[in-house]
Amino acid sequence: MNNAKRAEIFRRLQAIDPHPRTELEYGTPFELLVAVVLSAQATDKGVNLATRRLFPVASTPQKILALGEEGLREYVKTIGLYQSKAKHIIQTCRILIDEHGGEVPATREELEKLPGVGRKTANVILNVAFGQPTMAVDTHIFRVSNRTGLAPGKTPLEVEKKLVKYVPQEFMQHAHHWLILHGRYTCIARKPKCSECVIADLCDYKDKHV
Repeated sequence: MNNAKRAEIFRRLQAIDPHPRTELEYGTPFELLVAVVLSAQATDKGVNLATRRLFPVASTPQKILALGEEGLREYVKTIGLYQSKAKHIIQTCRILIDEHGGEVPATREELEKLPGVGRKTANVILNVAFGQPTMAVDTHIFRVSNRTGLAPGKTPLEVEKKLVKYVPQEFMQHAHHWLILHGRYTCIARKPKCSECVIADLCDYKDKHV
């Protein structure tokens, strides 16, 4: 796929949704961090149901630490892997207080030192909370990038590096969200909705049905 096609793909996705947002509900970088850690192998909808109960009670590292691991588990027990996630969040709160003055760090290196935070989670925080032009490659972005020919790769890291290289700079800030939403609602895993797709004519997918 050439650069002109890539630019046109993002122009069309931008036209549909000029200011895309994460579907996770949050008010601060710390709330976003907690929500993203909880969202691993869980739906945004399920995470939001839990954090709507949690954040009014505890929305800072200090307050979550005061709940304790057992107390936190009560709020997140509807989410998959909640026990390990609660443990990671409590450990993260201690590190944020002890090493960062209770604030979420704005560098990948420091974020990846936090329990439960990998490269993808760090990229989400950097992009959404701090406005950095990063690319968090989840299953949706991985699928869309390979299926369309936008940035094919065998691993999420390979796809991430290609997207950072190929996505025009003017679209980098929101590209991550456009691709996630496109993969979540249109370019779905089993049967992509090619007939409803605004970029179908630009896509390299061999089995598309329009």
